[in-house]
Amino acid sequence: MEELDIVIVGGGIAGLATSLALHRKGIKSIVLERSESVRSEGAAFGIQTNGWLALQQLGVADKLRLNSLPIHQIRDVMIEKGIKQRESVGPASYGEVRGVIRNDMVRALAHALPIGTLRLGSQIVSVKLDEATAFPIVHLRNGQDIKAKVLIGCDGSNSIVSKFLGLNPTIALGSQAVRGFTNYPHGHGFQQEFIRIKMDNVVSGRLPITHNLVFWFVVMLECPQDSNNLKNQEDVARLTLALVCEFSDEWKEMVKKCDIDSLYISRLRYRSPWDVMSSKFRRGTVTVAGDSMHLMGPFIGQGCSAALEDGVVLARCLSSKLSQEDSMNNVSSRKQIEEAIDEYVRERRGRLVGLSTQTYLTGRLIEASSPARKLLLIVLLMILFRDHIGHTRYDCGRL
Repeated sequence: MEELDIVIVGGGIAGLATSLALHRKGIKSIVLERSESVRSEGAAFGIQTNGWLALQQLGVADKLRLNSLPIHQIRDVMIEKGIKQRESVGPASYGEVRGVIRNDMVRALAHALPIGTLRLGSQIVSVKLDEATAFPIVHLRNGQDIKAKVLIGCDGSNSIVSKFLGLNPTIALGSQAVRGFTNYPHGHGFQQEFIRIKMDNVVSGRLPITHNLVFWFVVMLECPQDSNNLKNQEDVARLTLALVCEFSDEWKEMVKKCDIDSLYISRLRYRSPWDVMSSKFRRGTVTVAGDSMHLMGPFIGQGCSAALEDGVVLARCLSSKLSQEDSMNNVSSRKQIEEAIDEYVRERRGRLVGLSTQTYLTGRLIEASSPARKLLLIVLLMILFRDHIGHTRYDCGRL
């Protein structure tokens, strides 16, 4: 059986960010990724000020800025029965906002890691505790067992590590989202703004990445019957074009001329705010980060940035307890690790309860059809989150 100090399950944003943050603190880790290549689905993220502060600590912010335009504002438009009912324009964040291609971020994080950190094609199937040491053992699909002193689950919405911790399953929303890119060889000419349009049961958004490339999404609040029978990218493209048939010609053209290979459809899922508030995120020296810990809908755009924050905070907490060279081999190391993880969970829980609550209420407001329900949700958001972009002020701190 192979024995390692820190094992991270999942080579997505949270897993790579956590490994890189640990590396910056001089702590080695191994990342187990089930795919044969670094995961690329998900298209792009809107990274707000708090996310850029985390990326700065990870040392990759300047590199990512090279291929992303600053976004100056957010525009929300509501259209009902072909008539514009409301339009609002405001700042998207307190500070910096940019759209970043997921592949660019994954590559930037992965390339900053020491060679040998990322193990591709390593899918875990179970986790158990060693009876003698109480350290976790992960069993891989290829039959290999790995014993770790620290196990960090960053394995997404169907996380095996989350199940080991006893967390409730994530919950599916009634919505499905299609994400894609459209390239304009001669420039798109759009304003440097994030625009989101709600028309009947469809919400669509557009985010310029560069002067030539645009990221967009279409959310079906009520999924059509045939959305579960899509066999290929062409089917996804046809469905998406049908969903925006009442939008402007410019919008329809954007969807029609998309890079069909970039299309990605998924059902939206989330971990409820009350689960984030009450769940036990540590068992022995095992914990979680990213979507495995706090999967949330895209409604306030904080899923990726929160995962980056997780990595910085977890690395800082672990390094504060394991600062001596031989600490991982020390007799008392398990107690130190548990104390570090508890500190991480305490620091993150308050932040994540706020983010998940605001995301949950905002998503329910977008989906709501009853005027009374809409009013109730608006009142709750005004009471709890009077400053609706206040979440972008957060600074996860230095490594």
